[in-house]
Amino acid sequence: MNTTRLCLIRHGETHWNTERRLQGHTDVELNHRGKAQAIQMATALKKLALNFDALYTSDLKRAADTANAIVREFKVPAIVMSDLRERHFGALQGLSISDAPTLKPKLWQAHMARDIDHELEGGESIAQFARRVQDALEMILQKHFAETVILVSHGGTLDMMYRIATGQALVAPRIASVPNASLNWLTHNGQKWSIGQWADTQHLDGLALENIDL
Repeated sequence: MNTTRLCLIRHGETHWNTERRLQGHTDVELNHRGKAQAIQMATALKKLALNFDALYTSDLKRAADTANAIVREFKVPAIVMSDLRERHFGALQGLSISDAPTLKPKLWQAHMARDIDHELEGGESIAQFARRVQDALEMILQKHFAETVILVSHGGTLDMMYRIATGQALVAPRIASVPNASLNWLTHNGQKWSIGQWADTQHLDGLALENIDL
């Protein structure tokens, strides 16, 4: 069977996650809990005896350091791919979801309304973000057809992959849960994408924070 399997992993927890700040392209490091989550995730993959053909990661430190836990556990290299970055949230980056409505009310309104062409003052529109993620998926599918690949990325990016696989409209509210250090499966049967097990955090010690990059 010519099935391509992608194991999608969101990075571990950061201080900005706990502060409910929009991270986007800001290069925030994992906090202590996030580092522990990365190790727990990699250990779980090892226990599953997962055989995979390639490991890709976003170039942002929180994802790359999460991927490095897999590198150490499996003794394999990670391929850095900037197209796996989170969406650039423009002038909203660094703001908490409690402060943003007051400090940037018009931008927050556009953000919450999912205006797909709004670039949030120097950021990336939802439409641009969707094209970037779609192109990344297509490149990986072509290069690794009928193989198993691990991708370490971000909540918004994995939500966009979920939308692409399910045909969910870009303007629709987010429905995919993407906790920190979760395992999420996407498959392609040669014709279309399908969602497999999603938001799996049973390997983590305690609850993981949910994605806030709405």
